[in-house]
Amino acid sequence: MKSLFLVLLLAATANAAETLRLFIWSEYIDPKVVADFEKANSCKVQIDLYEDSDAMLAKVQAGGGSTFDVIVGPDSAMKPMIKLNLLAPLDRGALTNLKNLDAKFLKAPFDPENKFSVPYQWGTMGIYARAEPGKKLEATWGLIFDPKMQPGPFTLIDVARDMIGAALKYKGDSLNSVSPVDLKEARDLVLEAKKRALSFENTVGGKNKVISKTARAAIIYSGEAARGMTEDTNTVYLIPKEGSEIWLDNMVILAKAPNKALAHRFIDFVLDEKVGARISNFTQFGTPNAAARQHIDPELLKNPAIYPPAEVMAKLEFLQDLGPKLRIYDEVWTTIKSR
Repeated sequence: MKSLFLVLLLAATANAAETLRLFIWSEYIDPKVVADFEKANSCKVQIDLYEDSDAMLAKVQAGGGSTFDVIVGPDSAMKPMIKLNLLAPLDRGALTNLKNLDAKFLKAPFDPENKFSVPYQWGTMGIYARAEPGKKLEATWGLIFDPKMQPGPFTLIDVARDMIGAALKYKGDSLNSVSPVDLKEARDLVLEAKKRALSFENTVGGKNKVISKTARAAIIYSGEAARGMTEDTNTVYLIPKEGSEIWLDNMVILAKAPNKALAHRFIDFVLDEKVGARISNFTQFGTPNAAARQHIDPELLKNPAIYPPAEVMAKLEFLQDLGPKLRIYDEVWTTIKSR
């Protein structure tokens, strides 16, 4: 009986060791890349999806830290996870493809030594809209916040920092402002827009609303917009002239990850130049992998929605970790969603 128990225990342990648990945004990795990794490593990849970074962080804090191996998360979540000791230091010796990364995406303020994180994809936030024949839409947040400029039915983005940040940029403020006056004005702008909006949507939902012609415009991320423009050439992506958000998503390994060795192999696989290009060709977000650029679809490289020109890049801001002052945003968002 004991020998049977031992056999079952060893089998269960072997099966657990052959599974990588990935926590990632939806529609954010090519399923064929996942299948190739499984084949190359004789393992299974179990994927869990999230649509909101705050919800992701809450799930990890609530016990998910021992459930997942690799998380692909936003820059704004990196510093909190590091401070909370949720992340394992990376074994750089196991990441032979680190050399492929573009230096400008390394040494980010939240992890200056890349001790815990490596870049995955980057992009921007803007307005995805259906163009009207013979009429050019102005690239401005006024399409959302000025009733006179509203092009038709629109959706708001269901992410607190992003939505409040859009209002802040429209007013000429930093999207990292903690000024009570700035945030009150931004709150009021969003509340007024909410009265005219169809709904709050995640970025995929917003894109789909425009594609289906339910909405004329939506606040979404650049990758979904680029894919949407491929599906429907009568749609456009606008980065508002007032400025917007640039973001960098990162791969990390959790401190309590069940399978750290396989997690390192997964990250190194993603950092391969050809694999990195396949992922960016699929997501249509910007690649932080310099070596991968030679394998990127040339049409994507020329697309300013994915790789904006320098004058647009100059007006973009990264979200910063606001520490305890983040509670002001939480209070503003609670008011916005409850009214």
